Amino acid sequence: MKDEVISFLDPKPGEDFVDCTVGLGGHALAILERTKPSGMVLGIDADPTILERLRHKVEGTGYEKRLVLVCGNFANLGEIVEKYAFRRVSGVLFDLGLSSWHLEESGRGFSFLRDEPLDMRYSPENPLTAEAIVNFWSLRDLWRILRVYGQERSSRRIAEEIVRSRPLRTTVDLVMAVERATPSWYHKGRIHFATKTFQALRIAVNNELENLEKALPQALNIMSKGGRLVVIAFHSLEDRIVKNFLKEKAREGVVKILTKKPVRPSRAEVAENPRARSARLRAALKV
Repeated sequence: MKDEVISFLDPKPGEDFVDCTVGLGGHALAILERTKPSGMVLGIDADPTILERLRHKVEGTGYEKRLVLVCGNFANLGEIVEKYAFRRVSGVLFDLGLSSWHLEESGRGFSFLRDEPLDMRYSPENPLTAEAIVNFWSLRDLWRILRVYGQERSSRRIAEEIVRSRPLRTTVDLVMAVERATPSWYHKGRIHFATKTFQALRIAVNNELENLEKALPQALNIMSKGGRLVVIAFHSLEDRIVKNFLKEKAREGVVKILTKKPVRPSRAEVAENPRARSARLRAALKV
């Protein structure tokens, strides 16, 4: 949703922005193009490997002089901005989607279509892995995260089968456990039958919902008056957090909501990138 992001952020020459999930820089580079010659982007990502790839990508382009890359968690947004003396922030972006690189190249078990270790961490400094959760968490806790984070209708049966199947070491082990726990009709649905289980584990490993709740108030605090906040969520729980936060701040007179309803990707974008189908964009102006 690059065009929609740029439309709502409305970057102008000389303005500075924070991309809290910079990834491989798709949005950040588009912002830099519109803020030249002097506008800066502070790009944050928890994954040092993907940041290194972005550094190589921008080397020699001229963008590297205006792109400050920080390996960190956006839950610490205020602290990061203070450390790097990033002032006069005209906008903050959160793109909460899992990158194609993580699914296809990271080798960390994000995809149920590959045989990989059950890792699912964005940051190697995170001590918790998906393997630890499936092998050592209690049945009750497994059931809870599958039910709440995955919104999985077969959460109880899947949790029970995971416990019975221990130890699970790879993504294939986990997919087979989910397959055994679910009826055959469930294996013929529109989405893969293991999608929600993998989603739930990834959210739990990376503490994604709690980090978002911590980061949103900080994003407003660091922005100048007239700054814009844009969030792209891919999960209904993420979107609910953003929606409720913006409504509360609008009632307090802190922001003006720019999106009465979440903006969805165009049919053309979904056709080109089916993973974008669940994206929901919300935006607000700091007043």
